[in-house]
Amino acid sequence: MRRVIVSEDGVAVVSAEVPRPGPGEVLVRTAVAGGCGSDTHALAGLHPFIELPYAPGHEVCGTVEAIGAAVTAVVVGQRVTLEPFLPCWECKQCLAGRQNICERLRFFGCAHDQGGMADLFTIDQRRLHVIPDELDWRAAAFIEPLGTPVHAVGLADGVRDKAVAILGAGTIGILTLQVARAFGARQVVMTARSAASRERALSFGADAAIDATDADAVALVRAALGESADVVFDCVASQSTTDQALGMATKGGTVVVIGVPPADVTISLPLIQDAQLRIQGSATYLPDDFTTAMELLVSGRVDVSAMVTASHDLDDAAQAFADAASGRHLKTLLVTGG
Repeated sequence: MRRVIVSEDGVAVVSAEVPRPGPGEVLVRTAVAGGCGSDTHALAGLHPFIELPYAPGHEVCGTVEAIGAAVTAVVVGQRVTLEPFLPCWECKQCLAGRQNICERLRFFGCAHDQGGMADLFTIDQRRLHVIPDELDWRAAAFIEPLGTPVHAVGLADGVRDKAVAILGAGTIGILTLQVARAFGARQVVMTARSAASRERALSFGADAAIDATDADAVALVRAALGESADVVFDCVASQSTTDQALGMATKGGTVVVIGVPPADVTISLPLIQDAQLRIQGSATYLPDDFTTAMELLVSGRVDVSAMVTASHDLDDAAQAFADAASGRHLKTLLVTGG
């Protein structure tokens, strides 16, 4: 079978043995795998938690090909997607239902010997979700990334009737915009560096889109909202966006960090204390977030029909990575034909 490997030499498609499902495991034939910013950052050496080489593909959907002993969650032929983090199920966090912050966390498609950018892969049955019949493959490919803003909005204690700012208009930023709208945000203003990204934000329903490179970006966002932001979702997580987020949220606001920071940032602790600001990290999702994501997609409250802007066969993985990193595309998919 084919498997994509990302190394310091670039993106390659290699030949690999077909894995066999062990007890409690499922063999899945990949149908589609989404390219994520984490993948392009890892290729560029900018991801703090992914070491090269690695097998990519954590946004993946496919069909159950075979099941191992004691598998009861799915049957052969079902369409599935997966929560890619691999918890130990035994630590304090896992036992408290917070498997996404497991103390011995591994991550399928990021820090694991397998990824979904392959013809076939095996995975623990506890990681799988059955895809609703109403969703085609392209829509189903967004269940995993959509779980991220669903989880983040929950950690922010909701957004209903709140003024919201979203920093970054890539895939996660646009999905966060749609989730905020679906959950009743009063105003949503976005920032992005490029004019094309700002136009994209407006086309998906942002009330305003501000140039993130503008020296007055904070003031412009607050003016567009008509007030300070109750919640800021930072989907970039750089020093500049951290500074902007804190400025938009003062006073009494919440900043939710969704993006994976490429490096450490500094913050003004006196500002945090005096303005009573809350900085909330958001790490992936939990099963209920996947359930909600699927409900949003099936109901049409989140519409991803225009979000796939490039797709490639698995053999063209290098070009798919190039497209994903180019800034010209919103979401790039790899299609295996499975």
